[in-house]
Amino acid sequence: MVQPRVIVAGGIVASIGLAVFAFFVWMVPNAAAREVRAACTQLAFDREKGHQGVPPPEVCNGHNCTLPTVAPDFTAIDHNGKPVKLSDFRGKVVLLNFWASWCGVCKNEKPALDAMAADLGSDDFVVIGLASDHTWTDSLTAITESLAPGTPIKGTGPSGDITMKDALDAYRAGLPHGTSFKVLLDPPAGDGNIGAIAASWGIKAVPESALIDRQGNIRAYFVNKRDWNTPVAETCLRSLIDE
Repeated sequence: MVQPRVIVAGGIVASIGLAVFAFFVWMVPNAAAREVRAACTQLAFDREKGHQGVPPPEVCNGHNCTLPTVAPDFTAIDHNGKPVKLSDFRGKVVLLNFWASWCGVCKNEKPALDAMAADLGSDDFVVIGLASDHTWTDSLTAITESLAPGTPIKGTGPSGDITMKDALDAYRAGLPHGTSFKVLLDPPAGDGNIGAIAASWGIKAVPESALIDRQGNIRAYFVNKRDWNTPVAETCLRSLIDE
């Protein structure tokens, strides 16, 4: 016969075991969430200003932005001349990278951005490079120089300048499989050097980037370049993709 006190003792031990298990189950996701927040916080920290990166006030109707906040929609042009809206990617996580061909820092950032996009790219995640350039010739040339350095780009224009055909030939030779991120053109107004869309966001210098969730909300904002192909960046980005 089993003694009653044995049954009671067994029940107590079982209860303690269940409590420990429940605590463990509760702790794991909370610890994971803290790790994710820490990764995104570390990645988004603006070292020049000494605080978290936030979008310019223009993104928030002239007020200081607090995140999350709705990303203003826009229409840019793809390489086929087709208009593409930011809202076309609703349902996906989007990393929107503002850059320009004349920006050396932007070109230095591109290899890590391309590697990250290749690693994380899926039906749930897309990287968009919005180029503040007047022409596709400038954008394609900069991408080729950044991702396929050493690729010859011969200018055959009237003054030896690079034509669109020259830029395309070099791009296809240096990057036969293209890039892992999408590039859209955001031409500046007049003689300016910041694209019209970037300017409407209040951006005065590039690169800057916005991490946008599936519902179209900016969840993190990055001022200046980042090393996107690092464990911290992957943890931050994957957290939103897997959310």
